[in-house]
Amino acid sequence: PLPPVLAVGTGSNEWSTFNAWPPENKLKSSRLYLHPKGGLSFKSPTHKGDSFTEYVSDPAKPVPYRPRPIVGAFGGGGGWAKWLVGDQRSYSDRPDVLTFVSDPLTAPVTVRGEVAATLFASITGTDADWVVKLIDLYPNEVPSRAEFGGYQFMVSGDILRGRYRESLSKGRPIPPGEVLPYRVPMPHVNHTFLPGHRIAVQIQSSWFPVYDRNPQTFVDNIAWAQPEDYQKATHRIHHARNSASFLEVS
Repeated sequence: PLPPVLAVGTGSNEWSTFNAWPPENKLKSSRLYLHPKGGLSFKSPTHKGDSFTEYVSDPAKPVPYRPRPIVGAFGGGGGWAKWLVGDQRSYSDRPDVLTFVSDPLTAPVTVRGEVAATLFASITGTDADWVVKLIDLYPNEVPSRAEFGGYQFMVSGDILRGRYRESLSKGRPIPPGEVLPYRVPMPHVNHTFLPGHRIAVQIQSSWFPVYDRNPQTFVDNIAWAQPEDYQKATHRIHHARNSASFLEVS
C-alpha cells in the first residue's frame, strides 16, 4: 500500500515516505538572510544603519520567464514543459535582477515544506511586483554531467503584486520611499543542496509574459492601464539589522 506521502527529493534524487506533509518531524524553520554585495547566509545582518541593494525596473523591458525567443506555450519545441527547472543564468546578468549567493556548502542542506520570502523594500513608484526565486547553483564543473556546470536550477519561485501586500481582496497604493515588509509565499519543496553547491536567491520585478507587466504607478485596474501609466522606478531591497530581508525555509 502507498504511504500517505511519497515524495521524490530533488538534488539528492531519492524517494522518501512521510505520514503527512509537511513532514511532522521536520526541522524547525531557519532564515536565509540577504546581505550587502550579493551575500546570502543563515547569519543575520549586523549593520545598524541603512543598507540596501537597488535596481531600476522598466516595464518597457520586462524580465522574461524563459530565454528568448519565446514561442507559443503549447507549440512544439516551445520549452513550456520544463521552464520551471530552466537555467536562470541568463537573468542573473541583467541589471534589473538581484542575485544573492551563499558560500559553497560543506555539508548537504535539505529543505522540506513551504518556502516564504519576507522582503523589506522601498520604491519610487506607487506599485511594484516582487518575484523571488530560490536557486540551487551548481559548481562550475560537474564531471558526470558537463552540461550542468554552473547551472542555476530554480527550486521554487513565485510573485507578489505589491498592491496586495495587506489583503488579496483589495489593492492599495504603495507609499513611495517607505520601507515596508512584503511576504511572498512560494511553492513547497523537497530539495537537498549538495556539498560544493551554493544557495542563491534572485529578486526581480517582472516575469513576462507569465504575469502581466505592472505599470509601477497605481491604477484601479491594471488591465486598463494607459501607456503613460507605465513608468520606470527604482526598487531597493533592504538588508540592515532592523530591516533584514530573508527567506524562511524548513
